[in-house]
Amino acid sequence: MKAGQYRHQPIRRVNIPKENGTTRPIGVSTVEDKIVQGALRTVLEAIYEQDFLPCSYGFRPGRGAHQAIDALDEVIIGGANYIVEADIVSFFDSIDRKLLMEMLRERIADESLMRLVGKCLNVGVLDGEEFLEPSEGTVQGSSLSPLLGNVYLHHVLDVWFEREVRPQLQGRATLVRYADDFVLCFEHPDDATHVWNMLSARFAAYGLTLHPKKTRTFAFQPPRQGGERGGPTFDFLGFTLHWQRTRFGEAWRVAFKTRGARLRRAIKAASEWCRCHRHDSIKEQRRALTRKLLGHYNYFGVNGNYRSLQKLHRAVIHAWWKWLDRRSQRARMNWKRFGELIKAHPLPPPKIKVQIWAVP
Repeated sequence: MKAGQYRHQPIRRVNIPKENGTTRPIGVSTVEDKIVQGALRTVLEAIYEQDFLPCSYGFRPGRGAHQAIDALDEVIIGGANYIVEADIVSFFDSIDRKLLMEMLRERIADESLMRLVGKCLNVGVLDGEEFLEPSEGTVQGSSLSPLLGNVYLHHVLDVWFEREVRPQLQGRATLVRYADDFVLCFEHPDDATHVWNMLSARFAAYGLTLHPKKTRTFAFQPPRQGGERGGPTFDFLGFTLHWQRTRFGEAWRVAFKTRGARLRRAIKAASEWCRCHRHDSIKEQRRALTRKLLGHYNYFGVNGNYRSLQKLHRAVIHAWWKWLDRRSQRARMNWKRFGELIKAHPLPPPKIKVQIWAVP
């Protein structure tokens, strides 16, 4: 790097299956390249952390998904009930590299640093035996990509909305963004429609496309008087937002539950793990399942989501029993034997870890 002879090695592409049957391309870098990416991220974070706006929560120090949904909850309860929900098609693969480099040069005058960023951006990809040289996008999986994505959307969306769009609106409007997932909340329906009509053209100017079926504007309001269920819902960061009665039924509040597809995926993954590891020792199986459940509780364990946690807990217990029962053709694992086993090796019960709204 000092001699200017550093070259980024090609990135190996791995395709990860998605919920809808497609795959997500993830890039795997060499250890040497990861060190360089980490160093660049540290320098760029120090520069841009003071520039990023409060509406951005993804991949920033001291911020996370729970703070984003907490902010979204406050905004909706405060009366901003008209929502613009948007989905960017293949965001990381669609970033215009020339525009990104121009954005970076507004804050970075050191050309040696910019050359390093360029080497990390303009790198070949090994997809099996095929070598590709994409001209757009930044590779997902790189430790530098989330920060570069934040810089891009900071200019494309955050600054534009906060400084150009919001002052022209009639009522309150708030943007909540986590990486490339974002929601716009408005107090007046006309403001929501106005911004929704401008979004596609704004993103198209920077080479980005909004999904036509997943981008919509709607009123997110509690059911009419007398209704106990129903009302609109929408998804954000793995949660489904819906209206729920308070404990004593006096009012409505925004509640968060695990998105159905996420819950099914977690149950399927746990069952598959039990199938593949059914011959491991009971202690090892219990240790691994405990880690999986606690990891799920730590993220999805927000108040109001206890039922979804219970569903996962019960499904994991049932899958564990099912595959223990099938690991031997002679000694069957009936419910009595499994009950004694689960008492000796209990799995952690569902637990609320994060308080999104205050408990009365």
